[in-house]
Amino acid sequence: MRPFLLRPLLLAGLLAPTLSACRYAYLPLIPKPVEVTLPARVTSATLVREGADLVLRARVEGRLEPGYLNVTWFDGARELGQDSVYLDAAQRDATFRLPAPNPGAYRALLSFGGTVLRQVELYEVQP
Repeated sequence: MRPFLLRPLLLAGLLAPTLSACRYAYLPLIPKPVEVTLPARVTSATLVREGADLVLRARVEGRLEPGYLNVTWFDGARELGQDSVYLDAAQRDATFRLPAPNPGAYRALLSFGGTVLRQVELYEVQP
């Protein structure tokens, strides 16, 4: 065999294993569908003043094990009180009232199952 033909053949023989790995995949790889289960979350929460009371309305969505939605009321850094409402799959809305005749920097902290979900605020004075 002629020497000038031997080099390309030797090079092709060495590169053949790497070229065989570059082939077209005829069947597309389709992953299994992902099942998403979102934890309980507050989708809407409003804190408003109605006369001499503060009213907090909240709605919880997502995977919901029956339990208590807790609210902790604050005026600035001072805790004013706590309350809770039992929620299950049929009852997902909660309404809380707190007597608060004086204007303040009010906050309400919502938690469910020991996990803080949301904080809502109503600033009638500077905090």
